[in-house]
Amino acid sequence: MYRTIQQSLLARIQAILQAKYGVELTNLAVEQPPSVALGELALPVAFELAKRLRKAPRAIAGELAAELAASLPDGVTGVEVAGAGYLNVRLDRAAAARNIAADRHADIGGPGFRLVEHTSINPNKAAHIGHLRNAILGDTFQRLLRRDSYKSGFEVGVQNYIDNTGVQVADVVVGLVHLEGKNLESTRARLAELAAKNERIDFYCWDLYARVSQWYTADAAQAAARKQIRLDTLHALEAGGNETAEMAELISTAVLRRHLETMERLGIEYDFLPRESEILSLHFWDAARTLMIEKGVLYEETEGKNKGCWVMRRAGADAEQGADGPDEDAKVIVRSNGTVTYVGKDIAYHLWKFGLLPGKDFGYERFREYPSHTCWVSTADTSRHERPTFGHADAIYNVIDSRQNDPQTQVIQALRGMGFTEAADHYTHFSYEMVALTPRCALDMGYEVSEEDRKRAYIEVSGRKGFGVKADDLLDKLIAAAKAEVDERHPELTDAERETIARQIGVGALRYFMLRFTRNTVIAFDFKDALSFEGETGPYVQYAIVRAANILRKAGATEAEVVAAFAAIPGDALGAILTSEEGSSLWETWLLASKLSLVIEQCLTTSEPAYLAKYAFQLAQQFNNFYHRHHVLHETDPTRKAFLLATSVVAQREMIRALGFLGIEAPSVM
Repeated sequence: MYRTIQQSLLARIQAILQAKYGVELTNLAVEQPPSVALGELALPVAFELAKRLRKAPRAIAGELAAELAASLPDGVTGVEVAGAGYLNVRLDRAAAARNIAADRHADIGGPGFRLVEHTSINPNKAAHIGHLRNAILGDTFQRLLRRDSYKSGFEVGVQNYIDNTGVQVADVVVGLVHLEGKNLESTRARLAELAAKNERIDFYCWDLYARVSQWYTADAAQAAARKQIRLDTLHALEAGGNETAEMAELISTAVLRRHLETMERLGIEYDFLPRESEILSLHFWDAARTLMIEKGVLYEETEGKNKGCWVMRRAGADAEQGADGPDEDAKVIVRSNGTVTYVGKDIAYHLWKFGLLPGKDFGYERFREYPSHTCWVSTADTSRHERPTFGHADAIYNVIDSRQNDPQTQVIQALRGMGFTEAADHYTHFSYEMVALTPRCALDMGYEVSEEDRKRAYIEVSGRKGFGVKADDLLDKLIAAAKAEVDERHPELTDAERETIARQIGVGALRYFMLRFTRNTVIAFDFKDALSFEGETGPYVQYAIVRAANILRKAGATEAEVVAAFAAIPGDALGAILTSEEGSSLWETWLLASKLSLVIEQCLTTSEPAYLAKYAFQLAQQFNNFYHRHHVLHETDPTRKAFLLATSVVAQREMIRALGFLGIEAPSVM
């Protein structure tokens, strides 16, 4: 509702600016007054116009207020000039409340295909806590974009890029061959043995990866030879068609299946798993290379340190750079030995994503069946009849940590250099910072923590060093802690019911903790903070929802019945409640509940889901204040009770929705 009125008001202001001053402002700011007693919206537009019109902001605000008053948008009862030139806008509270209760809100969405790529874990070991931030951010953002019962949204595809020919997979193959003496046949046998014992291949590879990382440097005399073994293994993986590549295929596919199982525990699903092996075997790079040369983006360096390499100018490079000699800062795309860099392969891949790589597409094979859709994996066999389409994105969001800022910038630069300006403009690097552990959390996970590290704000994790938290171990511990609390509070429930509630709380705690911080913030994860029922946590919001549900249950009414009773309140009685001193406090809850679509739009515009997490917490706070101030079930006045019950219903409905977009379920009890 709030966003509907805001859109209508801004359209009216734009029309006035054009007609009265011949001015067009593309972005009009909207704020909220410090108190609802002063109005529900505040427009600083007069300050933006002051310099251009050479008038005092307050004088301009007076002119605008007079124009608005002559033809107020629906739902607006008045406009006042405040302070040095703000326009404070008052809403018809009773009419707005009826719209809120009836669930009328502005839509979000539009045409076009949005492609969100996230998770993208190297398939060489178990997922860890850092991977969870990536996956949760990406999954939440696709939920905000996707069509659902609340909004028309966008057509969305979710991809999880699988680097199955990279150095990390090569490291595990080196470990199998040189530390465990395995070949292709014995590797198959080892996988079967692990499956028979119900042991996890990704956990096995976690330990093996740490061991081989140490093996490379354990013997200084053998370091160069072992480095060559690693390089030779990597080249064998990239070439394909050999036993080493088959071993990598076995391991990476088995680990990938475990990754999908881990993510499904968090409610995270995918549409397509493009693999690097197919990007190589289907010669995506060859097509991209030809295109880049034709467009003048890629050229061969003939002198300097990059002699023999194919390079491109970096983003932001001076146009004259390299005019008097080689551009030493140019980005190497193809090394002098003919191997393609990560950025080169990524440029080819993103040309495909945007449908800009003529004649190139993956083969597709069904990989996993979710309850509502199929997850496909790429294959080199392009003759298969089943061919979903993913390479036609109108906008791309890549969830990749901030350490990849430079490579991502170079991909965008390549697109722009080739003349694909619109694609470059709709390419978003959805960057984020790392996840570490608080010393207390590290101790809780059973790690030895030195006295020096115990004094730190956080401790960084490292898969190579074997110091890290597996995603499944973290989830298990969170759910177990929640289960202990649920068992104590609700012994009357069945085991299955308590397990479901514990899972909802544990997963909710984790997802909310990962989302409450803005993307550019380093997270120091802590069990006790995440699971707390107090403060800015998932369980705090879930508990507020349970409180609201309890009010409805004890009142013996359904949501539909409460909304119907509210709709029957006479207009004068509703207006009297909302304009009273106490009613202004209640109105704040309704007003905040009406802003969900506005917050979703803000999240999409800024690529920042943290705004929605903050909104859910603030609404839970607002509801809890309402809960403690008003004894709804003991209210004797029927009209007032109908209003208070409706307040509970509206707040609960929007809290459930907000958590739903965050990928968090609302438990029945807590």
